[in-house]
This record gives sequence, C-alpha cells and structure tokens, in this order.
Amino acid sequence: MTVDLGTDFKVFSLPDCENLIGALLAIFGHLVISIALNLQKYSHIRLAGSKDPRAYFKTKTWWCGLFLLVLGELGVFSSYAFAPLSLIVPLSAVSVIASAIIGIIFIKEKWKPKDFLRRYVLSFVGCGLAIIGTYLLITFGPNSHEKMTGENITRHLVSWPFLLYMVRWPVTLFCLLLYFYKEKNANYIVVILLLVALLGSMTVVTVKAVAGMIVVSIQGNLQLDYPIFYIMLVCMIATAVFQATFLAQASQLYDSSQIASIGYILSTTIAITAGATFYLDFTGEDVLHICMFALGCLIAFLGVFLITRNRKKSVPFEPYISMDAMPGNSGLLLSLWSWKRCSTSVLFFWVL
Repeated sequence: MTVDLGTDFKVFSLPDCENLIGALLAIFGHLVISIALNLQKYSHIRLAGSKDPRAYFKTKTWWCGLFLLVLGELGVFSSYAFAPLSLIVPLSAVSVIASAIIGIIFIKEKWKPKDFLRRYVLSFVGCGLAIIGTYLLITFGPNSHEKMTGENITRHLVSWPFLLYMVRWPVTLFCLLLYFYKEKNANYIVVILLLVALLGSMTVVTVKAVAGMIVVSIQGNLQLDYPIFYIMLVCMIATAVFQATFLAQASQLYDSSQIASIGYILSTTIAITAGATFYLDFTGEDVLHICMFALGCLIAFLGVFLITRNRKKSVPFEPYISMDAMPGNSGLLLSLWSWKRCSTSVLFFWVL
C-alpha cells in the first residue's frame, strides 16, 4: 500500500512507515530503560552513602525509575508489532550507548582533558561505531510486514523450514550443550551464553507473536481467542525464566563485561536467524540490502565490544546496574524483564 503525496513528492510506502515506527519505539524504549535503571541504581547508591533509614522502594527516585522502566519496556514490546524481529533485536545496542554516556556523565571525578580522553577513548570509539551500525540496521533492515494473526502464526509454526530449524539447532544444540553443562561440568562462558542465546531466540519469537496479536486485536480484529496466543505467552514466560537461571550462574563465574560483549553477539546472531526462519524476515530482500544489514550488525558488535572492554577499576559512583547493588533478587528480576527483548541487553547495565 502506498500514499501518493502529489507530483512534487515521493511516494511513501506504508510498510516503510511501520518499520520506522517500530525502530523509533525500540530506540525510545531502550533509551528510557537505560535512564530508568541508572536512576534506580543512583537511588541505591545514595541510600548506601547516607544515614537515611528508608528502604529503597520508599524513595521517589526509585519509583520514578520504575515508572520509566515500565514505559520503556512498553515501547520495546510494542515495537515488535510494527517492525521485523531481525530489525528490532540488534537495536538493543542503543542501551549500551546510552548507559556508557550516562555513566560518564554521572562520574564525579575531575579529569584533565588529556587524561579523560585517554581513559574513555574506547568508549567514545565504541559509541561511534554502535551509532553507525544502528543507522545501517535501520536503513537496510528487512521490510516484511505480515499481520500477526492467529492463522499466520500457526502457519509459520508448522512450516517445514521452521520445524527443520528447530530440530537441527535450538532443540538438538540446546540438549547437547545442556548435557555437557550439567553432566560434564562444562562451565565455559560460551556454553552458558549459547544456552541463553538459544532460549532468547525463542523468547523474542514469542514476544513478537504476542505483541503483534495484541495490536491486531486492538485494531478491531480479535486474536486473543486463538489458542496459539496463550501457547506463545506461556513459552515467552518459560524461556525468560530459564534464561534468568543461566544468567545468574554466568554472572557468578565470569566478569560482566565478558558476558555483555559475547552475549550480545551470540544472542543477536541467533535471534536474527530465528526471526529470518520463523517470520521469513528477509524474503524478497536483495543481496545488497542483506549485506549492508550484516555489515551494520558487525559494526554494532564491534562497538559494543569496545564499550564493554573499557572497564573502570574503581569509581565513587557505579554508572551501570549491578546485581549485587540490588537488595535480594530485584536486580535479577529487572534484568530478566529487559532480557525478553534480545536476551543480552541487561548485562550492559551490569558492566563496569
């Protein structure tokens, strides 16, 4: 469907507009989530450094962060209904960029310009590369716009390409990795994060289905009476819970910067593959667009790697969310909710 704005204007495609809406919603959501988690982190740090007897959940700053967190999550969740999964997933790099910038702003140390540039040169370069990669992802991202109806999702679920993909990769590979992890005590970071990435790929597939069916229902074509909606909802929750288990174990064994960089690359790659197989995201795309999209992913990967490599040893204020800074398991719960998007972005708030 196209909209003709006259002879002096270009003809704009409605699917292109939906792509842009989805991308903007995802970027907005990730930015707001970064601000929200840092606000909550700031609330904990301020209480820890004062004699204030109040609990963290009784402060206005913490509740403001929670409100922004919910708002950001709604933005990211709704973005899946407008744009292809393969476009939305890599945009979690925006969280890394925002967290890096917010972290530098909140640091209260005084630096000489030369020392400051030397200290944060990798972060600046990484942010620049991540921004370039994000631009390429939005510009050359897939442009598939199938309505998320119960019939379409069921058809994709029982299609031969997806069934073969499931048997060959997520199911077989997951079982093998789980066997070596549990029985052979193979606690390697790649093994654990591959388990997380495989679960995460199924999480984002189900998130897109649930979000899309909700939006279609709001538009007047009720989809909530289809059993596939509730199957996808249960799968989304189950895979997210299991991801939290493996993430908690990984965070106890390895440095968060390693988990962030490796996890982002693995999870994004596998999630894009799952989206391309289940939703046929790249059907009809020319070779140039696919190559430029892949280049954008690689540049974003490099940017994230550089940002997470620039790890501070000791600073008065930790600019990123860390699990040990949250009382009980609240940090893990907040992180889990963020991981439904791409199964990696939470770790960027633990870095440094």
